[in-house]
Amino acid sequence: MHAFLDSPTFTWYVLPALIFVARICDMSLDTLRIIMIGRGRKFLASLAGFFEVSIWLLVARQVITHLPNIACFFAYAGGFATGNYVGMWIEERVSGGVQMIRIITQHEGPRLIEALKGRGYGVTTFLASGTHGPVNVIYTVVMRNEVKAATSLIETMSPKSFFTVEDVRHVNEGVFPITRKHRLLRFFNER
Repeated sequence: MHAFLDSPTFTWYVLPALIFVARICDMSLDTLRIIMIGRGRKFLASLAGFFEVSIWLLVARQVITHLPNIACFFAYAGGFATGNYVGMWIEERVSGGVQMIRIITQHEGPRLIEALKGRGYGVTTFLASGTHGPVNVIYTVVMRNEVKAATSLIETMSPKSFFTVEDVRHVNEGVFPITRKHRLLRFFNER
């Protein structure tokens, strides 16, 4: 076994592959930890952080120990980049929760309000004064997996509107379209 660990096959192929995979795991745990921090899950965030740093320390030690091995260097960098991508993919699928969309529109307000209500979104609106005259300010709180559909509707109904999307940490009541929630999403959401 010791001979295999010193072999060129291990040094140039197996070790870089292990570093690459470990770095993807490390970055994925980083994403999950950030999601849990945002949801106020202190214990789970700490646990994910423990494993994240443990993996990072093991990987960093191997990269530093094998510094002349350029394959380890590229595996580390590639694993980091791929881990960011995988982390974003995970975040899109598991973070769940709700987001608030704030819309400011000058002309299409009433039509947009009715379209949002027609899709089952709760809407709070008021008239305000903008730089170029009266505007409708519209607030709607949507499930995270509905943001793309809601913003697409906004862009279609009111292409010149200004809107922002923000994370909401806690919601106490509201009107939401009926959707099925995946069990894993419930795990990350506040109850």
